[in-house]
Amino acid sequence: MNIRKNDNVLVLAGKDKGKKAKVRFANPVERKVIVEGVNIIKKHSRGAKGARQAGIIEREAPINASNVMIICNKCNQPTRIGRQFLEGGKKVRVCRACKEVIDQNA
Repeated sequence: MNIRKNDNVLVLAGKDKGKKAKVRFANPVERKVIVEGVNIIKKHSRGAKGARQAGIIEREAPINASNVMIICNKCNQPTRIGRQFLEGGKKVRVCRACKEVIDQNA
């Protein structure tokens, strides 16, 4: 899965189509991501003794990673991801359009 935590993404499908936001959590095993402010659900919560408030809580639900596309930092456009090896042997993610390295820590 090419999407990681703290990536800026564009939502491609669903009720929040067209929104740009940051990934809060990525689960590569289930191919799901949680994006800030996207796919908001209302969860009915029963109060526990001193632990949490009872009522209706709004929270973000996971969406499939195939429904988001990463936004390149340089060209500021949604793009596909390529892989490239640096001279030290490290594999990094690159933008297919402008060939810019996307990894934050590279």
